[in-house]
Amino acid sequence: MFDSHAFFKRRLSAHVKELSRYLRYIFNGHMAVAMLFFISALAYYYQQWLAQLSEQFPTSWVIGIIFGLLVSYNPIRTLLKEPDLVFLIVAEKKMRAYFRNALWYSFIIQLYIILLAVATLGPLYFHTYPERAKVTYLLIFTVLLIFKSWNLITNWWMLKIQEVSIRRMDLFIRFILNSTIFFFLVRGHMMMAGMVTILFLFLFIYIFSLTRKQVGINWHLLVEKDLNRMQSFYRLANLFTDVPHIKSRMKKRKWLVACVNRFIPFKNKYTFDYLYRITFFRSGDYLGMYIRLLVIGGLLIYFIPNEWMKLMFALLFIYMSIFQMTTLYKHHRTNMWLDLYPIETKERKRAFLKWLYELSLIKVILFAVVFMIQKFYMSFLYTLIGGALFTVLFINGYVKDRLTS
Repeated sequence: MFDSHAFFKRRLSAHVKELSRYLRYIFNGHMAVAMLFFISALAYYYQQWLAQLSEQFPTSWVIGIIFGLLVSYNPIRTLLKEPDLVFLIVAEKKMRAYFRNALWYSFIIQLYIILLAVATLGPLYFHTYPERAKVTYLLIFTVLLIFKSWNLITNWWMLKIQEVSIRRMDLFIRFILNSTIFFFLVRGHMMMAGMVTILFLFLFIYIFSLTRKQVGINWHLLVEKDLNRMQSFYRLANLFTDVPHIKSRMKKRKWLVACVNRFIPFKNKYTFDYLYRITFFRSGDYLGMYIRLLVIGGLLIYFIPNEWMKLMFALLFIYMSIFQMTTLYKHHRTNMWLDLYPIETKERKRAFLKWLYELSLIKVILFAVVFMIQKFYMSFLYTLIGGALFTVLFINGYVKDRLTS
């Protein structure tokens, strides 16, 4: 007889093994050192920022919106796969234990984000409201867990709805209600928080009655969402190691490709120059990651008060960008047609290293411009010279030796 509880345990065991296989590559020595430095610096400046915080700072709004986002966003990991659409759909009535376990698993794996947010926003809360006892923040944390579970259940019910617009509207309304409730809780207006909670419960009951009319489980949506989440994880892991079963996403971005066509000569020698550039622009991973690191690094350089720490963060983000862009070299490793190109391996390496140099130097220049905007002229020169020197040494001393055909 089919035991869905035992089946979930086997599926979960395989899933955890798959995650741990790649997580050890993601949190390797390089990334661990970078993250330790990053977190330590942020914690130090967070304390300094709190010491200078004005009384007019909207603490209740900030905490309310962040907590509202956390309880409203509830991705449900069902661990379903494409073959399940054929083999499990006939056993839908016996899958109650499986989906119950999936909800518990989804709730538990999201607790670390809740705990991190509560720990991070705690100093801000007590700095703004020093007269309050610790038990009040503990009460908010308890309410946070309760609303997290309610929203998770609501999200599970809404997955039965086919119309995307209805699901989005539901999520938006719940976010507004959740944020308002935590805003009043932080302010200490318990009566108002209770009244909005009643509105949320009415919505909760309405969604339950609405989804009860839906027949069966939306298997295709569940499988699609789970596959998309695993592909997102694989794309992240692919920045650190080879992931053979990743599905690449390509975007047209015609105007960027047109720029590549304009500046690269139409000759055999420049085949890989063209390939690496259009892969960088059209792939769903590299351009977005490059821009995110650029924006985050630029904002940290701009807002951190200490000039030497600004320089350290500039070098840190240049290093992170180079390190993560090295996976571009093997992006087409499964494409056998590249082996038929009448081009030597050294030309392929030359093209990749040239593009990596250009990407890194662009980031160096833009970080230096941030110093120029703030009128730190010596730091502007230090960033230009030090960033360029670090780029040359790191690419020649580390990246070049690790490129294999």
